Amino acid sequence: MATRRRSSPEIQQAVALKYEAGENGAPEVVASGRGRIAEQIIALAKAHGIYVKQDPELVEVLSRLDIGDAIPPELYAVVAEILAFVYRVNAKRDLHNSLPPSSR
Repeated sequence: MATRRRSSPEIQQAVALKYEAGENGAPEVVASGRGRIAEQIIALAKAHGIYVKQDPELVEVLSRLDIGDAIPPELYAVVAEILAFVYRVNAKRDLHNSLPPSSR
């Protein structure tokens, strides 16, 4: 998910992406909004332990896409970097959580 916090009085924006590893498609937009909707997208992501990336330039481009649209090829590299980071963080968290409490 990419978010952007703008200085007042501009409105916050958020875009959520979904990627199914193993499917042939590119990540797709599953939520997008401004203002209160953006705040709800971010709150839901955080409540579910989903990584929130703040990237004003990326969210500006992604916000032009419609829900269900796949990201364009020119964004593959930047989104792949974010996904790789998220997978590494999740793997470390899962490993940590699988250890007995005395080993943490």
